[in-house]
Amino acid sequence: MSKRTIIELDRVVVKFAGDSGDGMQLTGTLFSEAAAKAGNDLSTFPDYPAEIRAPQNTVSGVSGFQVHIGRKKVMTSGDHFDVLVAMNPASLKANLKMARKGATIILNTDAFADEKALEKAGYTTHPFEDNSLNSFNVIKAPVQTLVREATADLGLDPKSVDKTRNMFALGILLFIFNKTLDSTNEYIQAKFGKKPLMAEANKRALEAGYIYADNMEALESTFHVDAAPLPKGKYRNVIGNVATAWGLIAAAERSGLPLFLGSYPITPATDILIELSQHRALGVKTFQAEDEIAGICSAIGASYAGALAITTTSGPGLSLKSEAIGLAVITELPLVIVDVQRAGPSTGMPTKSEQSDLYQALFGRNGECPCLVMAASSPADCFYAAFEAARLSLEHMTPVILLTDGYIGNGSQLFRIPRIKDLPEIHPPLAQANDTSYQPFARDPQTLVRKWAVPGTEGLRHRVGGLEKTDGAGAVSTDPLNHQKMVDLRAQKVAKVADNIPEQTLEGHPESDTLIISWGGTYGAVSSAVTQLQQSGTPVAHAHFRYIMPLPRNTSEILGRYKKIIVCELNGGQFVNYLRMTHPGHNYAQFNKVQGQPFLVEELVAHIQSVIQ
Repeated sequence: MSKRTIIELDRVVVKFAGDSGDGMQLTGTLFSEAAAKAGNDLSTFPDYPAEIRAPQNTVSGVSGFQVHIGRKKVMTSGDHFDVLVAMNPASLKANLKMARKGATIILNTDAFADEKALEKAGYTTHPFEDNSLNSFNVIKAPVQTLVREATADLGLDPKSVDKTRNMFALGILLFIFNKTLDSTNEYIQAKFGKKPLMAEANKRALEAGYIYADNMEALESTFHVDAAPLPKGKYRNVIGNVATAWGLIAAAERSGLPLFLGSYPITPATDILIELSQHRALGVKTFQAEDEIAGICSAIGASYAGALAITTTSGPGLSLKSEAIGLAVITELPLVIVDVQRAGPSTGMPTKSEQSDLYQALFGRNGECPCLVMAASSPADCFYAAFEAARLSLEHMTPVILLTDGYIGNGSQLFRIPRIKDLPEIHPPLAQANDTSYQPFARDPQTLVRKWAVPGTEGLRHRVGGLEKTDGAGAVSTDPLNHQKMVDLRAQKVAKVADNIPEQTLEGHPESDTLIISWGGTYGAVSSAVTQLQQSGTPVAHAHFRYIMPLPRNTSEILGRYKKIIVCELNGGQFVNYLRMTHPGHNYAQFNKVQGQPFLVEELVAHIQSVIQ
């Protein structure tokens, strides 16, 4: 082929889509890895059905993976995509509406020759013939035919060969964006090291896709996204759940305590359990319990014994853990509960993301039962949020609920790996042996935190349990005045944590009349929307809340500056109602989305402009 023009791009959004089982999650991940190794900043969004094997060739069975790469800071996985890889008719049907005009669409033509597949996808006319693709740059490739040709001499059965189709599609993309095959070939070799024929088949399919793209006469240009100017350091592409696990390991290191996880697998939180289970060499102990209740109760036992104790779950599991969280509150033991939120209620949509567990985190327990609540804002921030949740729990002897969500828990981001010694030390309030003045519920007068006497510490024998206890001595008590005092003390202890967290900060235009509020995993979309509004001449301020219970101590002062406050969240209005309860008297407006999908930047911009106008 003659030399093609290389077009430089600031950013590009690519969507891989196909049937469940077509390997789109892996394909997107490998493309992300190639981009990360080339120095691009990135953000990803896996979007897949809940069924293990969803109905084939149906729109409801489409599995997708969206990748946004750029040479500048990437805050979201992107609104509309510039490239769509559609492995079957259903994936085209499900995703075409989100492709930009003029987008490149790569189609597996073998799948579009199947009339039944077209019918199951809902097509009444063939998309190649009904002009619906006229405004796009369409690349047609007989993927199945070509991978079978490329692997014909290997003697593999057709089913095994067809599993390499995703590698062919990936090869096309890597050529179009001038990425090397190196990182993907390394993955294939590691994955199929004990299956040399499958390794060879995947490598051949990858190379065949790359060569096919090189030989396409219609492809007049390729594209290049330059490396982002990132600070020096060691980087890797990390999903939020893995970053959460690493943050907890780092907290164990900086506190000098062993880490124990008692958990039960649940989508979309299971990857935290899987990741922690791989680090026995770092002293991590993981226990896959028989149910959610056993998981948290084992963690409370580990906390009593002196460990940094963790339990992980999603919304339905948090419901089951509520009684045991109350046990951790009344015994005043440290415990981190990570809730990777998903769409509910009940089983809801297990693989879709929401922020709808906030009420449950704040209020979902019997009795007066206050917990610290905080939220991570991005896949990479899951590391720091998990570390901070562990710090607060250990130093203040109280449970902390850390809210992430499916979008950032399963999504990935470029992460600069910190040096552990640069992270702050964590100081659990451990009681000293043979302290003759020790009482299990005597408190620090400033923080109201009790000392932590680990069983076996000489001279400090005591008992704790779920019944109310006397202040100081900790004996079982039903005295009404003592109960009032203990309820007040536990609430005051949580409130005093506000003195040990940062004040709330602002982005955007702090002197504007309008404040945009967000929390948790919506940060990237809302921050991007605020930037767009600023650039278009609409000044707004932005406050993104990380600490929710308690709120930062300057929250009231910030809210009082603005004539209009717009709260954006992926639920029916839980945080805005919490603000109305804790900080009444302000002009709150709200923008809520409950579709199992993240905010689009463009819909945020449009709504905020409409409210302001």
